[in-house]
Amino acid sequence: MKHLLSTLDLSRSDALAILDTAEQMAAVGQREVKKLPALRGRTVVNLFFEDSTRTRTSFEAAAKRLSADVINFSAKGSSVSKGESLKDTAQTLAAMGADAVVIRHGASGAPARLAGSGWIDAAVLNAGDGTHEHPTQALLDAFTMRRHRAALAGVPSTGTDLAGLKVAIVGDILHSRVARSNLWLLKTLGAEVTLVAPPTLLPFGADSWPCTISYDLDEALAAGPDVVMMLRIQAERMHSAFFPSVQEYSRRWGFGDERLARLDALGLPHTILMHPGPMNRGLEISSAAADSPRSTVLEQVSNGVAVRMASLYLLLSGESGPRTAQETAS
Repeated sequence: MKHLLSTLDLSRSDALAILDTAEQMAAVGQREVKKLPALRGRTVVNLFFEDSTRTRTSFEAAAKRLSADVINFSAKGSSVSKGESLKDTAQTLAAMGADAVVIRHGASGAPARLAGSGWIDAAVLNAGDGTHEHPTQALLDAFTMRRHRAALAGVPSTGTDLAGLKVAIVGDILHSRVARSNLWLLKTLGAEVTLVAPPTLLPFGADSWPCTISYDLDEALAAGPDVVMMLRIQAERMHSAFFPSVQEYSRRWGFGDERLARLDALGLPHTILMHPGPMNRGLEISSAAADSPRSTVLEQVSNGVAVRMASLYLLLSGESGPRTAQETAS
């Protein structure tokens, strides 16, 4: 695997290799010295054309824990704001000796363009492109789900997939790269996915995707999901009215206090609530739900560092599996 651009590109064995390696990287995060020499002498560039807090800092922490040198490149205040092209920026990074480029871009397909252009001989990791994909977010979500499922069953999570797990992804599917990446990865790992949204926030052709479509959140909850993933309403990508009002959306598709209480009434004591962040509290999720014991929001942030460590390690070390990662971490 030369690049990490899309979860569609990952086979089941590829995905499990990343998740299993992430287990070893997570163990490193529990040590007094949270650092490995695995990527010493390598240079990782965070190339962000869109604002980001969680993803950029997570990749930076991951690279530094692997002892890589990190260059943070923001489009704001750089030559990009003066009109420099992606090609010129890439060639500049190549001249600096970048070994990996973590790119977030507002245009769908920009990471794939960079990876296939020949402008730069470096591993390219997609940190979110337009409304297309966000593969490491899906991997950290799957990592979180797998850990919860294993803990509930009292078994190790390493080596297992998500066969039979029921996941409801709720909200702004239309503009969500997180929803797309999660759908492809979850299906590869054997989970059953239901997309829940108003018709106006579902992409054209979604009825042909490998999932169930629902327009009713209460109906989806009654089906007994193991995971409910709430998505942020991406107002910055909306240029028209997609629902009557914020109040109407929250009432019909938001996860509020009443629906939180309903999980117990439905006999779902182990259903977890996920959100990729940042959250619009009071819109897609209430504060009570976001801060409840069911919420995995902070776990997702923590797990993101381990998953991104694993992704960088497997792309840059030349190794193909978790065994070497475990030896490196020991």
